Amino acid sequence: MPLIKHFRELNGYQLARREAQAIYARSRNFPAEERYALTDQIRRSSRAVKAMVAETWARRRYRAVFINKIDEALGEAPETQSWLDDCLDGGYISSVEFKRMDAAWQSIGAMLNKMILRADDFCGTKPD
Repeated sequence: MPLIKHFRELNGYQLARREAQAIYARSRNFPAEERYALTDQIRRSSRAVKAMVAETWARRRYRAVFINKIDEALGEAPETQSWLDDCLDGGYISSVEFKRMDAAWQSIGAMLNKMILRADDFCGTKPD
């Protein structure tokens, strides 16, 4: 694994950032009545993933904290997918948009899971 010097170099962060931006842009056209029920929620969960990855990077000296924070981010990724279900069901996004966005968030979750499994590579610790 190449030496990563900053959280912005992490593929999971980069993809989560890109997808959070896509959700923000797309949700601008959601109906006003969905502002608090859906729009704010999907924006919050998608942005939380990248924010938690950044926070995790700063706390990687402690393996248990690293795993815990990535696990929290991992929980936000499928929450975002759940909100995407609501976007599709409400007719706010097309099935093509849904498939692309859902697949991206599935990939983000897989990347986060891999980070948990390889925590020692990120934390510089050796397993007990």
